Amino acid sequence: MDIIVCIRRAPTTDARIKPGSDGKTYDPAGVNYDISEYDKFAIEAAIQLKEKHSGQVTIISMGPSAATKEIRTAIAMGCDAAHLLVDDAQHDSWSTAQVLAAKIKELPHDIVLFGWNSVDNQSSATGQMVAELLDLPSVSVAVSLEVEDGKAKVERLAAGGNRERYDITLPAVITCQKGLNKPRSANMKGIMMAKKTAVPETPANAPEDGVAVAGMTPPPPRPEGKIVGKGAEAVGDLVKLLREEAKVI
Repeated sequence: MDIIVCIRRAPTTDARIKPGSDGKTYDPAGVNYDISEYDKFAIEAAIQLKEKHSGQVTIISMGPSAATKEIRTAIAMGCDAAHLLVDDAQHDSWSTAQVLAAKIKELPHDIVLFGWNSVDNQSSATGQMVAELLDLPSVSVAVSLEVEDGKAKVERLAAGGNRERYDITLPAVITCQKGLNKPRSANMKGIMMAKKTAVPETPANAPEDGVAVAGMTPPPPRPEGKIVGKGAEAVGDLVKLLREEAKVI
């Protein structure tokens, strides 16, 4: 079984992000990076499929050369090969999808996995765009995935916490949500293997973005907290503030 996982290098979830000097991108100073959180569920799903059906898991990532660190983390977890499409710019989802789809076309693929969302751009669009470009069926926000006899049974989260079930024919594109599995940690054998595995780098040759960031501003500062009183007599004032000022009830 040939499995492809597309991953993204993104700031860690505890990173303090602030606008850069150009006012359009974030300042990378002091920012730590990792595999985008939801991509880890896609990696784990791919490894589990390989363990059950045999085959190979190939990582594809678009980003700077520094993204080899995150790619090697994925290899250490249990992936087999990787391709880095080098581009230092922060592209929109459509440009990224075109680059990824072009590379996927060059490789054998029975199933293509993404995280359902990236923790930085949060567009939730790239996986579905790739599916459209490849003319493949797709299911997003998957929380259950089983593959057998060239078909996939997928459950996805829907409105109101409901679950929708789909039967789709492979090849297909699936985007993965938290709850699908518990991503494993790399062991020492995997770490040593990752150090030895070649990660080919080729220029992404991304097309011009159709969407440009006009500006980035920090969120407004949080207002200071209020102490409205003590005991039961303060409940009325508290409810009024929550309704009229905080507007949360």
